[in-house]
Amino acid sequence: MSNNDSFIEEVTEEVRRDRLFALLRRYGWIAILAVLILVGGAAYNEWRKAQARSEAEALGDAILTALQVEDRGARADALDGVTPAGPASDAILQMLAAAEALQDDPAGAAARLMEIAQMTDIAPIYRQIATLKAAMIPDSGIDAVVRRARLDDLALGGGVIRLLAEEQLAYLDIEAGSEAAAIERLNAISADAEATAGLRRRATQVIVALGGEPMLPGGTAASAPDESTADGADAEAPTDATASE
Repeated sequence: MSNNDSFIEEVTEEVRRDRLFALLRRYGWIAILAVLILVGGAAYNEWRKAQARSEAEALGDAILTALQVEDRGARADALDGVTPAGPASDAILQMLAAAEALQDDPAGAAARLMEIAQMTDIAPIYRQIATLKAAMIPDSGIDAVVRRARLDDLALGGGVIRLLAEEQLAYLDIEAGSEAAAIERLNAISADAEATAGLRRRATQVIVALGGEPMLPGGTAASAPDESTADGADAEAPTDATASE
């Protein structure tokens, strides 16, 4: 019996081996193809990452080279000559070029920024920043009504952009002679939880300059900030042309 059992087991094992080899011959190419696809896909993904990194480095080097040009006008031309890697990088290049052209051609700089604001293939944050920068240029040539309409749209959004737009609207109120409205708007900015320390400081200083009384979030009066201890960079109102850079 033991010899018979051993013989049957050997035959059974041989049959299983033959079936396994038959399956490998029939379907083995699928496993090999799957391995090749996985390895090839991984290699292609790494190649794409390397290409993207190389393109980003080349774009960054080109921008740095352009910014090293001494003359402002020449820097703007050099930035215009940089080939963008996509819509987002194109918007950034246009912002940089607008900042370089701001001193000599504020209206042209504002026009560049407004073109960015009209781009539909970039993230909304780029359009918002471009609109805000254009509205902050004193000699932009943009009609006050248009500036107010643009800033009103930004003020309906969220985040710091909303508060910066409110600040610029307050300056437009001052230009229009509506100092009470400007003080009310600036007090609302100062009381906003999302306002930065620098923004609150600027709002408070403008309120005091207008003869108003700064208010704390609870509605109580606040003392005017000590200008001798205020940080110079934060104390400067962004309506100055340099803020657009």
